[in-house]
Amino acid sequence: MTVVAVQDHKLAEALGPVPGVEVVVWPEGDDLPPRHDEVELVVPDYLRARRTARMLARLPRLRAVQLQTAGYDGLADLVPAGLDLLSARGVHDDATAELALGLTIASLRGIDDAVRENGQWRQEVERRSLADSLVAILGYGSIGRAIAERMLACRAQVTGVATTGRDDPVVGRVVTPGEIDWAAQHVVVVVLPLTESTRYFVDATFLARLRDETLVVNVGRGPLLDTDAVLAEAGRLRFALDVTDPEPLPDGHRLWAAPGVLITPHIAGGTTAMLPRMAALLRDQLERLRDDRPLRNVVTR
Repeated sequence: MTVVAVQDHKLAEALGPVPGVEVVVWPEGDDLPPRHDEVELVVPDYLRARRTARMLARLPRLRAVQLQTAGYDGLADLVPAGLDLLSARGVHDDATAELALGLTIASLRGIDDAVRENGQWRQEVERRSLADSLVAILGYGSIGRAIAERMLACRAQVTGVATTGRDDPVVGRVVTPGEIDWAAQHVVVVVLPLTESTRYFVDATFLARLRDETLVVNVGRGPLLDTDAVLAEAGRLRFALDVTDPEPLPDGHRLWAAPGVLITPHIAGGTTAMLPRMAALLRDQLERLRDDRPLRNVVTR
């Protein structure tokens, strides 16, 4: 019998029975899960992953750690060597793409401005439409592809940008950052993974290349953007940020009042779409673990 510890009781319930697998719930506040000497896979709670990672060395039969996040920054170095670290790649694609599209339309069409001006009727009849706009998706993985599908449905012209160029069934061709004309873009959606090489990738030099009124949307990680550079360009450029640096963004931080900046509090993945998708991924992983087949979404460290 394969024993698995899940810290989220709702996920354990949504998972349901898996033949040959026993799922135990690891209660909040307990240093070790039930049957800790038999547990082979751990699924940390969405918000407690860092604390949990520091306890994993005390589980003698542990083989893998399944995250509930697509990103793994800040966790890879905490998980003991020899264990498979598994991302939740694919789980958050739909919800994150929805928010990226919503932030883009809200900012382009001035919905955020209209809300701030509640009580004042002011029409702007020449706001940019997403239709016909040039959109660059910086970080073209599974979430980037989901964003592209939604942008294309709105008749945007979409370019996928990644470390390596390749053919792609959705956008035709994915290009590298050096191959795209950044000054021509109307919208740049940032969804890179956060690594040492991508930290502050969108800095003052990057932003200076963009034309006036370009919208930069960040649904990746806050430190992908240099906050000081964002503040310096706010007003000339527009920004829609689901993630910030620092995060949580403190009350009174200058970003809150910066012109042309729309902020949501890191809500991209937190929807009703998460639980069924996470349960489906976990069920597949448990069947693979039980059958001694390769696991999905193994993070290279």
